Amino acid sequence: MQADTDSGYQSVTYSASDGLRLHARVYGRDNPATRDRTPLICLPGLTRNSADFHQLALLISGHETTPRRVVCFDYRGRGGSEWDKDRKHYNILTEAEDIVAGCTALDVPHGVFLGTSRGVLIIMALAATRPGAIKAAIFNDAGPVIDGEGLAQIMSYHDHRNQPSSMAEATAMMKEAYGKSFPVLSEEDWVDYAEATFVEKDGRLVGNFDPAIADMLREINLNAPLPTMWPQFDGLGAVPLMTLRGEHSKLLSEESVRLMAERHSGMRSVAVPGQGHAPILHLGGLPDTIMTFLDSVPDAH
Repeated sequence: MQADTDSGYQSVTYSASDGLRLHARVYGRDNPATRDRTPLICLPGLTRNSADFHQLALLISGHETTPRRVVCFDYRGRGGSEWDKDRKHYNILTEAEDIVAGCTALDVPHGVFLGTSRGVLIIMALAATRPGAIKAAIFNDAGPVIDGEGLAQIMSYHDHRNQPSSMAEATAMMKEAYGKSFPVLSEEDWVDYAEATFVEKDGRLVGNFDPAIADMLREINLNAPLPTMWPQFDGLGAVPLMTLRGEHSKLLSEESVRLMAERHSGMRSVAVPGQGHAPILHLGGLPDTIMTFLDSVPDAH
């Protein structure tokens, strides 16, 4: 484990069951005040990485009265984790197994799981395979039904992404692609978004993920019905659940949220104004919303 004191987290590597080296960030690990509180475990979107949660993790791990550990994972092929030579391993079940391996390596037997987009699907997979690990869940703009229009939007973005020559160009590119869905973002927010998306490799700025993941995305047939995960969702019926939906989201429909609330009577639904897919969690009032939810969950020992 390597501590990054300037950034406020420890960088951790561990082995998947097949030997691939995977990466996670751990916030608040050495703070004695976090030891008796259930940690927050953050799972990013399809081609995203642990950096997406950085500002939120700093706020939660450094909270004045109720700080808690925050663990942010990089799936295989993303962020600081190794790329897999066999792209078939980029699937939800394998990635869920990798999260279990990471939690074991970090001695985190259970937690509140926060998933963005694909991270939500992984939480539902864990609900079917390791239900005892999930003490509560936060869904960020995804659920058991994926709206085809939203998936098409994500596919279109990856199809037309150009390689930026500078971080300023990357920022402008992100703003052009997502600006209509995220009118509340400031210029500084767009810079943060770009810096969490791109990394310099061999003198070039590239997306911080294995391109094979985007290639697999393009192969999805949108003319066929997309599979749903209602049985896995129902596996979360006994734990506290909060679902965030971006006002301009095309991936998680208002109708899906309504159906989810019918099946999980205790689910809290939160509409996020001025954001699309997927809401950026450290903006607006979302940190307070998340902290209030976390504080309502009984700590498990």
